[in-house]
Amino acid sequence: MAKKKVRYVCQSCGATMLKWSGQCKDCGEWNTLVETVVEERKSSGAAHTWTPLSEPQPLPDIQADQFRRLPVSSDELARVLGGGIVPGSVVLVGGDPGIGKSTLLLQASAQLSEETAPVLYVSGEESVNQIKMRADRLGLQQPGLYVVSEVILDQILAHVEGLKPSLVVVDSIQAISSDELESAAGTVSQVKACATALLRMAKTDGVPIFLVGHVTKAGAIAGPRVLEHIVDAVLYMEGDRFHSYRLLRSVKNRFGSTHEVGVFEMTEQGMVEVANPSEAFLAERLLNTAGSAIAVTMEGTRPLLVEVQALASTTSFGLPRRTANGIDFNRLLLLVAVLSKRVGLRLFDQDVFINVVGGLRVNEPAADLAVALAVASSFRNISLPPDLAVIGEVGLSGEVRAVSHLSRRLNEAAKLGFSRCIVPATRRQAGDLPPGMEVIPARSLGDALAAALSQPAQTETR
Repeated sequence: MAKKKVRYVCQSCGATMLKWSGQCKDCGEWNTLVETVVEERKSSGAAHTWTPLSEPQPLPDIQADQFRRLPVSSDELARVLGGGIVPGSVVLVGGDPGIGKSTLLLQASAQLSEETAPVLYVSGEESVNQIKMRADRLGLQQPGLYVVSEVILDQILAHVEGLKPSLVVVDSIQAISSDELESAAGTVSQVKACATALLRMAKTDGVPIFLVGHVTKAGAIAGPRVLEHIVDAVLYMEGDRFHSYRLLRSVKNRFGSTHEVGVFEMTEQGMVEVANPSEAFLAERLLNTAGSAIAVTMEGTRPLLVEVQALASTTSFGLPRRTANGIDFNRLLLLVAVLSKRVGLRLFDQDVFINVVGGLRVNEPAADLAVALAVASSFRNISLPPDLAVIGEVGLSGEVRAVSHLSRRLNEAAKLGFSRCIVPATRRQAGDLPPGMEVIPARSLGDALAAALSQPAQTETR
């Protein structure tokens, strides 16, 4: 007979402790150990005789069936998923509360039900009446979309077996619990058990399942990391709640490329895909303004133009401030040091503020040159030419290093009306350059500053 024992399980990393303590010894998080009742089964000692359910096959003899992805009407969602929904796949979607996860999945479920009904939407946090109110606001009236409010795992599996849906959405995995475990919903044991049971059903019946996951204060999906390991794809929805744009980012995808990004706009009609994100992010840009530079970054396979704003102001304190919004803070410190040491800008008494317009976060080093030029433009109070884009990574020696996909970046800049672009002097697989685009090579940060700030431009008045 199984013997029940009490263990303390960390809700952050899943480590198991014999005694409670304020800090987890494995991950270092505080107040994450939760008392959990586990069952330890003793082995009978007799040798097990395993009967395999399948036989190993030589690799050349295996016939790979060409699976057909389920169609997705949203091009942005299809881009992130790799072209559509793969039958039998399990996708984990995470994001901050109120960011639009449930709205996006409800819209996708309703649209898919028009092609391959039925679709089952399981909500463990909202009633069917609340979901109906949201659907009415979004204008969704598809009869092939079935909605149920349920938190018991066995009941959800029974609904799936009875309805035989083409897609299942579970919102959220932290609200689901299994009667076989005594722990509360949302604990490590419950999340692992429920996710594993849903994964087994998805692989056995070939039904794709979308799981919504809560996020912690640090921005990671709550629960053990094993939850992200067992699923086929992990999608993060990012964005500032004070801005209307949302980014759906793929960080893991077994059936497509990773680091793809879909851009949506939160409106009263729900999540609307943005066909041309670069044009949307530059719509409110002020021309001939000091401290503004256009960076051409790559989000997955898509080139994206963003405006980087900088403000250098004389500090009133002994220690100048450095504030970064949209880029890595340590990267800002590095670029300020390079500007001071290699170019000679006196930034030791200047407060430097950086902002990426639109609530975006740029992690690519190819935006280094745009950040540096924006800081120099604000410090010298000279605006950059309005038709100038900037591409390049800046090293500690002040050199401008080559970046990938240069031709795709230049073509995207040319489509939006930019006629000049500062690029690294060493081009790596540049390919065909767009006609009418003046490419200005820069070997060092000083060369880029001379090319950008020596152009005739209107000076902003203080």
